Amino acid sequence: MNLMRTAMLLAFMTALFMGVGYLIGGQSGMLIAFVVAAGMNFFSYWNSDRMVLSTYNAQEVDERSAPEFYRIVRDLARNAGLPMPKVYLYDSPQPNAFATGRNPENAAVAASTGLLHALTPDEVAGVMAHELAHVQNRDTLTMTITATLAGAISMLGNFAFLFGGRRDNNNPLGMVGVVVAMIVAPLAAMLVQMAISRTREYSADRRGAEICGNPLSLASALGKIARGASHIPNEEAEGHPATAHMFIINPLSGERMDNLFSTHPNTENRIAALHEMARHGGGGTSTRAPTSGFGSTGPVLAANPERKSRSVPNTGRGGSQPPKGPWS
Repeated sequence: MNLMRTAMLLAFMTALFMGVGYLIGGQSGMLIAFVVAAGMNFFSYWNSDRMVLSTYNAQEVDERSAPEFYRIVRDLARNAGLPMPKVYLYDSPQPNAFATGRNPENAAVAASTGLLHALTPDEVAGVMAHELAHVQNRDTLTMTITATLAGAISMLGNFAFLFGGRRDNNNPLGMVGVVVAMIVAPLAAMLVQMAISRTREYSADRRGAEICGNPLSLASALGKIARGASHIPNEEAEGHPATAHMFIINPLSGERMDNLFSTHPNTENRIAALHEMARHGGGGTSTRAPTSGFGSTGPVLAANPERKSRSVPNTGRGGSQPPKGPWS
Protein backbone atom coordinates (compact mmCIF):
# COMPACT_ATOMS: atom_id res chain seq x y z
CA MET A 1 0.00 0.00 0.00
CA ASN A 2 2.84 2.38 0.87
CA LEU A 3 4.56 1.59 -2.45
CA MET A 4 1.37 2.38 -4.37
CA ARG A 5 0.86 5.61 -2.44
CA THR A 6 4.42 6.71 -3.16
CA ALA A 7 4.10 5.84 -6.86
CA MET A 8 0.86 7.83 -7.15
CA LEU A 9 2.44 10.77 -5.38
CA LEU A 10 5.46 10.74 -7.69
CA ALA A 11 3.23 10.52 -10.77
CA PHE A 12 1.09 13.45 -9.62
CA MET A 13 4.06 15.61 -8.69
CA THR A 14 5.73 14.82 -12.04
CA ALA A 15 2.56 15.79 -13.90
CA LEU A 16 2.38 19.05 -11.98
CA PHE A 17 6.05 19.72 -12.69
CA MET A 18 5.44 19.15 -16.42
CA GLY A 19 2.36 21.37 -16.34
CA VAL A 20 4.32 24.27 -14.91
CA GLY A 21 7.04 23.64 -17.50
CA TYR A 22 4.38 23.90 -20.23
CA LEU A 23 3.07 27.16 -18.81
CA ILE A 24 6.57 28.60 -18.78
CA GLY A 25 7.98 27.29 -22.08
CA GLY A 26 5.30 25.47 -24.03
CA GLN A 27 5.98 21.96 -25.35
CA SER A 28 9.75 22.34 -25.11
CA GLY A 29 9.40 23.53 -21.52
CA MET A 30 7.17 20.56 -20.73
CA LEU A 31 9.73 18.15 -22.23
CA ILE A 32 12.55 19.71 -20.23
CA ALA A 33 10.42 19.59 -17.09
CA PHE A 34 9.67 15.90 -17.69
CA VAL A 35 13.37 15.06 -18.01
CA VAL A 36 14.19 17.09 -14.90
CA ALA A 37 11.32 15.53 -12.92
CA ALA A 38 12.30 11.99 -13.93
CA GLY A 39 15.87 12.61 -12.84
CA MET A 40 14.71 14.23 -9.63
CA ASN A 41 12.41 11.31 -8.79
CA PHE A 42 15.31 8.90 -9.16
CA PHE A 43 17.66 11.16 -7.24
CA SER A 44 15.13 11.81 -4.48
CA TYR A 45 14.54 8.12 -3.86
CA TRP A 46 18.22 7.56 -3.13
CA ASN A 47 19.35 10.92 -1.76
CA SER A 48 16.43 13.00 -0.46
CA ASP A 49 17.16 11.99 3.14
CA ARG A 50 20.71 13.34 2.83
CA MET A 51 19.39 16.56 1.34
CA VAL A 52 17.01 17.13 4.23
CA LEU A 53 19.70 16.37 6.81
CA SER A 54 22.05 18.71 4.98
CA THR A 55 19.41 21.45 4.90
CA TYR A 56 19.37 21.45 8.70
CA ASN A 57 23.14 20.92 9.00
CA ALA A 58 22.46 17.80 11.04
CA GLN A 59 25.55 16.04 12.40
CA GLU A 60 25.66 12.30 13.01
CA VAL A 61 26.40 11.27 16.60
CA ASP A 62 27.18 7.94 18.23
CA GLU A 63 27.47 6.40 21.68
CA ARG A 64 30.77 8.17 22.28
CA SER A 65 29.72 11.68 21.31
CA ALA A 66 26.13 11.54 22.62
CA PRO A 67 25.91 8.49 24.89
CA GLU A 68 22.60 9.14 26.65
CA PHE A 69 20.70 10.29 23.58
CA TYR A 70 22.13 7.46 21.46
CA ARG A 71 21.20 4.92 24.15
CA ILE A 72 17.61 6.18 24.18
CA VAL A 73 17.28 5.64 20.42
CA ARG A 74 19.06 2.28 20.56
CA ASP A 75 16.76 0.90 23.25
CA LEU A 76 13.67 2.21 21.49
CA ALA A 77 14.72 0.64 18.19
CA ARG A 78 15.22 -2.67 20.01
CA ASN A 79 11.75 -2.38 21.55
CA ALA A 80 10.23 -1.69 18.14
CA GLY A 81 12.11 -4.54 16.47
CA LEU A 82 13.78 -2.10 14.05
CA PRO A 83 17.34 -1.91 12.76
CA MET A 84 19.36 0.76 14.54
CA PRO A 85 18.87 4.02 12.59
CA LYS A 86 21.51 6.65 12.16
CA VAL A 87 21.20 9.30 14.87
CA TYR A 88 21.64 13.01 14.20
CA LEU A 89 21.61 16.29 16.08
CA TYR A 90 21.04 19.69 14.52
CA ASP A 91 21.67 23.00 16.19
CA SER A 92 18.43 24.89 16.78
CA PRO A 93 16.95 26.43 19.94
CA GLN A 94 13.48 25.30 18.85
CA PRO A 95 12.63 21.89 20.35
CA ASN A 96 11.70 19.54 17.52
CA ALA A 97 12.61 16.28 15.77
CA PHE A 98 12.07 14.43 12.51
CA ALA A 99 12.77 11.11 10.80
CA THR A 100 13.87 10.43 7.26
CA GLY A 101 15.06 7.59 5.02
CA ARG A 102 13.69 5.41 2.24
CA ASN A 103 13.11 2.33 4.45
CA PRO A 104 13.78 1.03 7.98
CA GLU A 105 17.17 -0.32 6.88
CA ASN A 106 18.25 3.14 5.69
CA ALA A 107 16.55 5.37 8.25
CA ALA A 108 17.76 8.32 10.28
CA VAL A 109 16.27 10.19 13.21
CA ALA A 110 17.25 13.73 14.10
CA ALA A 111 16.60 15.92 17.13
CA SER A 112 17.41 19.55 17.77
CA THR A 113 19.72 20.62 20.56
CA GLY A 114 16.77 22.65 21.80
CA LEU A 115 14.75 19.45 22.23
CA LEU A 116 17.41 17.87 24.41
CA HIS A 117 17.73 21.07 26.45
CA ALA A 118 14.00 21.33 27.10
CA LEU A 119 12.86 17.75 27.66
CA THR A 120 13.51 15.06 30.24
CA PRO A 121 14.90 11.68 29.13
CA ASP A 122 11.43 10.11 29.35
CA GLU A 123 10.00 12.86 27.14
CA VAL A 124 12.87 12.56 24.67
CA ALA A 125 12.15 8.82 24.53
CA GLY A 126 8.51 9.55 23.71
CA VAL A 127 9.50 11.88 20.88
CA MET A 128 12.05 9.52 19.37
CA ALA A 129 9.60 6.63 19.68
CA HIS A 130 7.14 8.69 17.61
CA GLU A 131 9.81 9.18 14.94
CA LEU A 132 10.66 5.48 14.95
CA ALA A 133 6.95 4.76 14.51
CA HIS A 134 7.09 6.76 11.27
CA VAL A 135 10.06 4.62 10.24
CA GLN A 136 8.22 1.41 11.13
CA ASN A 137 5.08 2.56 9.30
CA ARG A 138 7.27 3.38 6.27
CA ASP A 139 6.03 6.96 6.18
CA THR A 140 9.50 8.44 5.83
CA LEU A 141 10.00 7.74 2.11
CA THR A 142 6.81 9.54 1.15
CA MET A 143 7.48 12.35 3.63
CA THR A 144 11.02 12.96 2.42
CA ILE A 145 10.35 12.74 -1.32
CA THR A 146 7.36 15.03 -0.94
CA ALA A 147 9.51 17.62 0.81
CA THR A 148 12.11 17.51 -1.95
CA LEU A 149 9.70 17.70 -4.89
CA ALA A 150 7.42 20.29 -3.31
CA GLY A 151 10.43 22.52 -2.74
CA ALA A 152 11.52 22.03 -6.36
CA ILE A 153 8.05 22.85 -7.68
CA SER A 154 7.95 26.00 -5.58
CA MET A 155 11.29 27.04 -7.06
CA LEU A 156 9.93 26.40 -10.57
CA GLY A 157 7.08 28.75 -9.77
CA ASN A 158 9.64 31.43 -8.97
CA PHE A 159 11.35 30.81 -12.32
CA ALA A 160 8.03 31.50 -14.00
CA PHE A 161 8.17 35.05 -12.66
CA LEU A 162 11.71 35.57 -13.97
CA PHE A 163 11.45 33.95 -17.40
CA GLY A 164 7.79 33.32 -18.16
CA GLY A 165 7.03 36.71 -19.66
CA ARG A 166 9.54 36.55 -22.51
CA ARG A 167 8.05 36.36 -25.98
CA ASP A 168 10.63 33.90 -27.27
CA ASN A 169 9.97 31.16 -24.73
CA ASN A 170 6.95 29.60 -26.53
CA ASN A 171 4.69 30.24 -23.55
CA PRO A 172 1.23 29.42 -24.99
CA LEU A 173 -0.72 31.42 -22.43
CA GLY A 174 1.48 34.50 -22.08
CA MET A 175 1.19 36.35 -18.81
CA VAL A 176 -1.81 34.25 -17.81
CA GLY A 177 0.47 31.22 -17.82
CA VAL A 178 3.05 33.09 -15.77
CA VAL A 179 0.45 34.04 -13.16
CA VAL A 180 -0.84 30.47 -12.99
CA ALA A 181 2.70 29.13 -12.59
CA MET A 182 3.45 31.62 -9.82
CA ILE A 183 0.76 30.13 -7.60
CA VAL A 184 2.67 26.85 -7.55
CA ALA A 185 4.45 27.77 -4.31
CA PRO A 186 1.32 27.78 -2.11
CA LEU A 187 -0.04 24.88 -4.17
CA ALA A 188 3.09 22.87 -3.37
CA ALA A 189 2.53 23.49 0.33
CA MET A 190 -1.05 22.31 -0.09
CA LEU A 191 0.18 19.17 -1.86
CA VAL A 192 2.31 18.41 1.15
CA GLN A 193 -0.78 18.66 3.32
CA MET A 194 -2.71 16.38 0.95
CA ALA A 195 0.09 13.82 0.59
CA ILE A 196 0.96 13.57 4.27
CA SER A 197 -2.31 12.61 5.92
CA ARG A 198 -2.85 13.98 9.40
CA THR A 199 -3.96 10.54 10.48
CA ARG A 200 -0.33 9.46 10.18
CA GLU A 201 0.55 11.67 13.12
CA TYR A 202 -2.13 10.03 15.28
CA SER A 203 -0.93 6.62 14.15
CA ALA A 204 2.69 7.50 14.95
CA ASP A 205 1.64 8.90 18.35
CA ARG A 206 -0.14 5.66 19.23
CA ARG A 207 2.64 3.38 18.02
CA GLY A 208 5.27 5.63 19.58
CA ALA A 209 3.50 5.39 22.95
CA GLU A 210 3.57 1.61 22.61
CA ILE A 211 7.27 1.60 21.75
CA CYS A 212 8.32 3.79 24.69
CA GLY A 213 5.72 2.26 27.02
CA ASN A 214 4.34 5.56 28.32
CA PRO A 215 1.75 7.66 26.44
CA LEU A 216 1.98 10.42 29.05
CA SER A 217 5.68 11.01 28.35
CA LEU A 218 4.90 11.68 24.70
CA ALA A 219 1.89 13.82 25.64
CA SER A 220 4.03 15.95 27.95
CA ALA A 221 6.70 16.27 25.26
CA LEU A 222 4.17 17.39 22.64
CA GLY A 223 2.97 20.16 24.93
CA LYS A 224 6.49 21.44 25.56
CA ILE A 225 7.47 21.27 21.89
CA ALA A 226 4.31 23.08 20.78
CA ARG A 227 4.92 25.88 23.27
CA GLY A 228 8.54 26.17 22.19
CA ALA A 229 7.75 26.12 18.47
CA SER A 230 5.16 28.87 18.91
CA HIS A 231 7.71 31.45 20.04
CA ILE A 232 11.15 30.12 19.02
CA PRO A 233 11.74 30.42 15.26
CA ASN A 234 13.39 27.72 13.19
CA GLU A 235 15.25 29.70 10.55
CA GLU A 236 15.94 26.73 8.27
CA ALA A 237 12.31 25.57 8.36
CA GLU A 238 11.09 29.09 7.57
CA GLY A 239 13.35 29.04 4.51
CA HIS A 240 12.22 25.53 3.49
CA PRO A 241 8.51 25.35 4.45
CA ALA A 242 7.94 22.25 2.30
CA THR A 243 9.82 20.25 4.96
CA ALA A 244 7.49 21.33 7.78
CA HIS A 245 5.38 18.15 7.64
CA MET A 246 8.42 16.03 8.54
CA PHE A 247 8.64 17.37 12.09
CA ILE A 248 6.75 16.05 15.10
CA ILE A 249 5.28 19.56 15.59
CA ASN A 250 4.89 22.19 12.85
CA PRO A 251 8.14 24.23 13.05
CA LEU A 252 6.78 27.28 11.21
CA SER A 253 6.18 30.38 13.29
CA GLY A 254 3.01 31.43 11.49
CA GLU A 255 4.59 34.64 10.20
CA ARG A 256 4.58 33.28 6.64
CA MET A 257 1.63 32.56 4.39
CA ASP A 258 2.84 28.96 4.19
CA ASN A 259 1.46 28.31 7.65
CA LEU A 260 -2.08 28.59 6.27
CA PHE A 261 -1.58 25.08 4.95
CA SER A 262 -1.31 23.23 8.25
CA THR A 263 0.46 19.90 8.03
CA HIS A 264 -0.25 18.67 11.55
CA PRO A 265 -3.37 17.89 13.56
CA ASN A 266 -4.20 20.05 16.55
CA THR A 267 -1.68 19.39 19.32
CA GLU A 268 -4.31 19.52 22.06
CA ASN A 269 -6.26 16.78 20.26
CA ARG A 270 -3.14 14.64 20.00
CA ILE A 271 -2.43 15.10 23.70
CA ALA A 272 -6.03 14.26 24.58
CA ALA A 273 -5.82 11.07 22.51
CA LEU A 274 -2.65 10.02 24.34
CA HIS A 275 -4.27 10.70 27.75
CA GLU A 276 -7.25 8.60 26.67
CA MET A 277 -4.86 5.85 25.62
CA ALA A 278 -3.18 5.97 29.04
CA ARG A 279 -6.53 5.80 30.84
CA HIS A 280 -7.35 2.61 28.98
CA GLY A 281 -4.03 1.04 29.77
CA GLY A 282 -2.50 1.60 26.34
CA GLY A 283 1.21 1.91 25.74
CA GLY A 284 2.15 -1.10 27.77
CA THR A 285 3.00 -3.38 24.88
CA SER A 286 6.75 -2.77 24.82
CA THR A 287 8.95 -5.32 26.55
CA ARG A 288 10.50 -2.76 28.85
CA ALA A 289 10.55 0.96 29.43
CA PRO A 290 13.70 2.19 27.70
CA THR A 291 14.26 5.13 30.00
CA SER A 292 14.05 3.20 33.25
CA GLY A 293 17.12 3.61 35.37
CA PHE A 294 18.11 7.06 34.10
CA GLY A 295 17.53 8.46 37.55
CA SER A 296 17.10 11.93 36.11
CA THR A 297 14.11 14.20 35.70
CA GLY A 298 16.09 17.03 34.14
CA PRO A 299 16.72 17.65 30.45
CA VAL A 300 19.09 15.46 28.48
CA LEU A 301 21.14 18.61 27.92
CA ALA A 302 21.44 19.87 31.45
CA ALA A 303 22.67 23.31 30.53
CA ASN A 304 22.18 25.71 27.67
CA PRO A 305 25.67 26.88 26.75
CA GLU A 306 26.25 30.10 24.87
CA ARG A 307 25.63 29.51 21.18
CA LYS A 308 28.56 30.78 19.14
CA SER A 309 27.57 29.44 15.71
CA ARG A 310 24.74 27.87 13.78
CA SER A 311 26.51 24.51 13.57
CA VAL A 312 26.33 21.63 16.01
CA PRO A 313 29.42 21.56 18.24
CA ASN A 314 32.20 19.23 17.13
CA THR A 315 31.20 15.61 17.62
CA GLY A 316 34.78 14.49 17.15
CA ARG A 317 33.94 11.83 14.59
CA GLY A 318 37.29 12.31 12.87
CA GLY A 319 39.58 12.09 15.91
CA SER A 320 40.94 9.30 18.04
CA GLN A 321 39.50 10.70 21.29
CA PRO A 322 36.32 12.59 20.37
CA PRO A 323 35.35 15.24 22.93
CA LYS A 324 31.96 14.75 24.50
CA GLY A 325 29.49 17.44 23.60
CA PRO A 326 27.20 19.18 26.10
CA TRP A 327 24.49 16.63 25.20
CA SER A 328 26.51 13.76 26.77
